[in-house]
Amino acid sequence: MEPAILIITLACGMLVSRVGLPPLIGYLVAGFVLFLFGIEESSLPMLEQLANLGVTLLLFAIGLKLDIRSLFKAEVWAGSSLHLLGSMLFFITLLKLLGLLGLEQLTGLELNQLGLLAFALSFSSTIFAVKVLEDKGDMQSLYGRVAIGILIMQDIFAVAFLTISKGDIPSYWALALLLLPLAKPFIYKAFDRVGHGELLVLFGLVMALVMGAWLFELVGLKPDLGALIIGILLAGHPKSSELAKSLFYFKELFLVAFFLTVGLNGLPTFADMGLAAILVLVVPIKIILFMYLLTHFKLRSRTSLLASFSLGNYSEFGLIVAAVATSKGWLPPQWMVILAVALSFSFLFSAPLNIASNRLYQKYQHRLHRLEKHPLHPEDRPIAVGNPRFLILGMGRIGSGAYDELRTLYEGEILGVEHKQELVDYHNQQGRNVVQGDASDTDFWEKLDDAPNLELVLLAMPHHVGNLFAVEQLKRLDYQGKLSAIVQYQEDSAALSQSGVHSVYNLYEAAGSGFVEHVVKELLSPKGAVPDHPDAVNQPRLD
Repeated sequence: MEPAILIITLACGMLVSRVGLPPLIGYLVAGFVLFLFGIEESSLPMLEQLANLGVTLLLFAIGLKLDIRSLFKAEVWAGSSLHLLGSMLFFITLLKLLGLLGLEQLTGLELNQLGLLAFALSFSSTIFAVKVLEDKGDMQSLYGRVAIGILIMQDIFAVAFLTISKGDIPSYWALALLLLPLAKPFIYKAFDRVGHGELLVLFGLVMALVMGAWLFELVGLKPDLGALIIGILLAGHPKSSELAKSLFYFKELFLVAFFLTVGLNGLPTFADMGLAAILVLVVPIKIILFMYLLTHFKLRSRTSLLASFSLGNYSEFGLIVAAVATSKGWLPPQWMVILAVALSFSFLFSAPLNIASNRLYQKYQHRLHRLEKHPLHPEDRPIAVGNPRFLILGMGRIGSGAYDELRTLYEGEILGVEHKQELVDYHNQQGRNVVQGDASDTDFWEKLDDAPNLELVLLAMPHHVGNLFAVEQLKRLDYQGKLSAIVQYQEDSAALSQSGVHSVYNLYEAAGSGFVEHVVKELLSPKGAVPDHPDAVNQPRLD
C-alpha cells in the first residue's frame, strides 16, 4: 500500500493547494481517506517515527530563527502570556458550558482535561501565519514581526508542556547541559567548515537529532526541547539562515507524516464536525483578545488588526499537544480528530479574512482608532522624514555605500530607511541620517510624512518583491521624481523597468565589470588610469 499512500497524499495536497489553502489540510484529509481504506497508524510504525522527526526538525528550525531579544518586547512576551491565560479561561468556560448542555464529547471530562483542551486551543498556527506573511511580502513588517514573536512564545509554551509531559525525573547528568554554551566556539568552527552543500545538511541533522534530541533524551529530558535549544545555540551564526533553508524540505516532508498520523486516528462523526464548527465560530474571540492586548501595548490599530488576523486560527502545535495527551491517556482519542477538523475549518475561515484585512481596516479605521493608546509605540509612530532630496530604502551594504557616495556631494540632503532598529542605531552613530521603517509594509507609507523636494529614490532592499511594492506605493502617492533599483536577476530587472523604474542596477553584472575595472586599475595600468567602460556612464554606484 506504500505507493497508494504517497499518491493519495500528493493528490489531496495538490487539490487543497489549488484553492489557496495550506497543503497540510490536504494531508489531514489524506489521513482520513487512508483510514477509510482500512489503514491504521499501528500498521505503519515508520510513519510515526517520521512524524516525530518532523516535530523535532520543526523545533530546531524555530530555534535557528529565534532572536532572543525580540522576545523581551512587552507586546510579545506579555501579549502572548496574557492571551494564553485569557484564552484558557474562555475555552474552559465554553467547554464546560457545552458539556452541561449535553455534548457527548464533553460530558464527563474533568477540569484538568478541559484545561488541556483549552491549552491546545489557545495556540495559533505558525505554518499558516508564515505562509500568509510571505505571500503578502510582510515578513519584516512590524505587524509580521509581532505576530512571529508571539508564535515563537507560544511554541516555547508548547515545548515546556512537552518536556513536563515526559513525566520522568531527569538524570543528574542533565545539569551538565548547562555547559553547552562553552562548546559554542567548537560547534561554530565546525559550522564554518561544512561549506554549503550536502555537508551543511548533514551537519544540521547531526545538530538537531544527535546533539539535540538524542543527547537530551539520554539525560532524561524531552528530545524536542534539545532540538530547540541547539537551534537557539546556532542562531547567532552567519549561516544559520542558510541551514534553516537547507533543512526546510526535510522538515516539511516529515511533517507530512505527522498530519497523516492525525488523520489515521479515525474519521470524524457528524457530532465531532459540529463541535469543531462551534470551536471555529469562536475564533473571532481569539482575534478580539489579540486586538485588545496589542492596542493596549500602544501599537496602532492597523498593526494590531493585521497581526491579530494572522493569529486568528488554531495550531498544528495544538495537535502536537493533543497527540501527547491522548498517547498518555489524559484525553479521549477522538479529540485528536476533533481538533484536526477544527484546525482545518479555522484555516478556511482565516484565509479570506487575511486577504481582505487591508480592505476591512480601511472600512472600519475610524472605529478602530478609538482603541489606540497614546503615546504610540516607538516603532509605530508617524515617520518624520524632514525635507530630503534623496531617499534610500534599505541600509544594508549597498544602501550604506550609496549613502556615503551621495554624502560627498549632498551632505544633509539624504535620508536612509532601515527596518532593523539595531542597524538604524549603528548608522546614526556613524553620522548617517537614518530612520526606522519597513518600506515593504503598507503601514510605512501611511505613516510617512510629505517630502516635497524629493528628487531620487534608491531602492536598495534585498528582496525584489519589496522593491516592486515600494514602486507601487510611490506611484500611489503621486511621486514625480526619479527611481533607481538594485536587482539580482535579469527577470527582476525587466519587471522593475516595466513598473517605471528609471535606472536598474544588476548586482551580478556590475560585479563582473567592477572586478575587471579593479584589476586594470591595480595591476595593468601603469599610472592607475581606468579606461572608460561603455556601460559605466548610466550605472549608479551603489556598492
